[in-house]
Amino acid sequence: MDLTLIWKTLVIGVVEGLTEFLPVSSTGHIILAEEVLDFTGPPGKVFDIVIQLGAILAVVVLYRAKIWSTITGVFARDARALRFAAAVIVAFLPAVVVGVIAYKAIKQVLMNPMVVAVALIVGGIAILVIEKFAQRPRIKSVDDIDLKTSFWIGLCQCLAMIPGVSRSGATIMGARVFRVERATAAEFSFFLAMPTMLGASVYDLYKNWSELSWSGSTTIAIGFVAAFFSALVVVAPFVRFISRYGFGLFAWYRIAIGALALALLLMR
Repeated sequence: MDLTLIWKTLVIGVVEGLTEFLPVSSTGHIILAEEVLDFTGPPGKVFDIVIQLGAILAVVVLYRAKIWSTITGVFARDARALRFAAAVIVAFLPAVVVGVIAYKAIKQVLMNPMVVAVALIVGGIAILVIEKFAQRPRIKSVDDIDLKTSFWIGLCQCLAMIPGVSRSGATIMGARVFRVERATAAEFSFFLAMPTMLGASVYDLYKNWSELSWSGSTTIAIGFVAAFFSALVVVAPFVRFISRYGFGLFAWYRIAIGALALALLLMR
C-alpha cells in the first residue's frame, strides 16, 4: 500500500473522529480535508460511511452503561428509561422524513467546499449569538428532556443536512435555545447521533449499493480505526471543556476556518 495514501487515510480518519461530535461539522471538515489532500477513497461511498461508524462506535463504548441501562429499563417498563428512549426516538424522526425527501438534492447541490465554507462562518456566528442570549437552563439531565423539547431538537438536527452546519452543533445549539444545560445538550446530541448516523449510513449504502466496492479494504480499515480512537479520545474532554468554558472557542474556530477556506476557494 502506498505510504502517501496511508498517511492521507489516517489524517481523514482522525479528522472524522475529532470533529464528529464537536459543533464544527465533520462532513464539512472531511470535504475540505479531501480537497486539500487530493484524497480519493475506494470506489463508492464505503470509506466515508465506515469511518463515520467508527466514530459512532466510540460513543457506544463510552456510554455503554447508559445504553445498557436504558435497554434493560425499557423492557422492565421503567418510567425513566422509557422517557429517555422516547425522547431520542422523537428527536430522530424529523431527520428520517427530511432525509428521505431531500437526499438527492443534498447530494447533488450542497456537497461542495463553497457551501461548507459559508455554512461554517454562519454557524459560528449563530453559536455566538445563542451563547450570548441563552436563558438559564431548566433541563440538567438527559433523562429530563421532554418530548416537546426533543422534537424541536430533532427539527434543528435537520439543518445539519447542509454540509458545514454540523449535526452536533445544530442539536446542541437547538437544545440550548430550549434551555438545556450545556453538558446535557452535548450528551443528548451524542445519544441522538447513534440512530441518526446509523440510519444515514444504512440509507447511503442502500442508495449507492450498485456503486459500492470493498476494494481498498485496508484503506477502509485504517480510516475506521483512526476515526474510532480519535473520537474515543475527544468526547469526554469536550464535555468537560464546554461545561466550564462554553462554545465560544468552537464558534471562533468555525469562523476562522470557514473564512480561510472561502478565501482559498475564491483565489483558485
